[in-house]
Amino acid sequence: MRSEATGKRTHLKEVAYLFLKIGAIAFGGPAAYIAIMQRDTVRQRHWLDDQQFLDLVGATNIIPGPNATEMALFLGLIRAGWLGYAAAGVLFIIPGTLITLALAWVYVTYGSLPEVGWVLYGVKPVVIAIVIQALWDLGRQAVKGLLTALVGAAVIVFYFLGFNEIALLFGGAAVVLLFHSGRRLLKRGLSALLVLPMLKAPLSMLSMGAVPFSKTTLFLTFLKIGAVLYGSGYVLLVFFNSEFVVRLGWLTHQQLLDAIAVGQITPGPIASSATFVGYLMGGWPSALLATLAFFLPSFFFVALVSRILPWLRKSWWSGAFLDGVNVGSLGLMVGVTWQLGRSGVVDWFTISLAVVALLLVFRFKVNSAWLILGGGLLGTAYKLVLG
Repeated sequence: MRSEATGKRTHLKEVAYLFLKIGAIAFGGPAAYIAIMQRDTVRQRHWLDDQQFLDLVGATNIIPGPNATEMALFLGLIRAGWLGYAAAGVLFIIPGTLITLALAWVYVTYGSLPEVGWVLYGVKPVVIAIVIQALWDLGRQAVKGLLTALVGAAVIVFYFLGFNEIALLFGGAAVVLLFHSGRRLLKRGLSALLVLPMLKAPLSMLSMGAVPFSKTTLFLTFLKIGAVLYGSGYVLLVFFNSEFVVRLGWLTHQQLLDAIAVGQITPGPIASSATFVGYLMGGWPSALLATLAFFLPSFFFVALVSRILPWLRKSWWSGAFLDGVNVGSLGLMVGVTWQLGRSGVVDWFTISLAVVALLLVFRFKVNSAWLILGGGLLGTAYKLVLG
């Protein structure tokens, strides 16, 4: 009994150390984080085998929320039970959150100074290039045939027409799911798609002026985003834009790009951008509140799915649903990236910087953190020379 308790404590310490380390040093987005976890937990520590790890990757893609954080939760649960589950999730998130808080303070305190503006001037086109690269990678996986290609194209069109992004996300998933359930259900799915205008929230209504800031609204909005977010962390662009720029009027497009950039240059999940956004709106209490609300659904979904994972893995509909969600997410990302590109790529220098960044991302696979650092330095140097 004593050795069993000692073993559990050892496993818990192992989980705590591993995910604190990954959260503090890992850059490169969800795919990179998951690759690091696979190396550490499967190859080096042998907590589970490759097939079990792949099952967990599939589960994180089916449930909403940030994938890398959910993988940390699953792995902590497998290794050290529910205490490991909590330790892995919290310690994976903490380093990026603390660093983001510090950067948010610097941004709010000095962001209006020209020197900081120079840095962001060079960072923004690089962020656009990084997102385009993510779209390319995701697109090769998400577009699996004519049906998914058509659904993705339709989502892009409907997004620019002002349709609600959550309705589009699940509408696309419904079409693909119904297609795989038979010809009759497919026809019903397409008919349902035609009535999506009923779910449309006209853009003119959403942008009628800023809504007064409220911590309750902040918490509920981040809770909603955390509960419906699918795909990579870059899909945050879509939801942050829709909620905080268009609907509430609490952020500008420039601040949104800055928030995503901070998520890129800090270790841990890119979702630490939520911390940055919360700080912009109400200081550190709002930053912590936003972080809690955003990650809370992931803890709930992982706890739930861990009980039904064996059944979920064998279900035919989960794959079809996931195909629709992924291609819908891709379409939404294309739409919002176009909007952000228009505000971040504004002259010959930023165009050149974006092109060079695209070359470095696609041809040489340069780490995004180095790209953003380089963009900031080049933007500053350019402004200094012209200033």
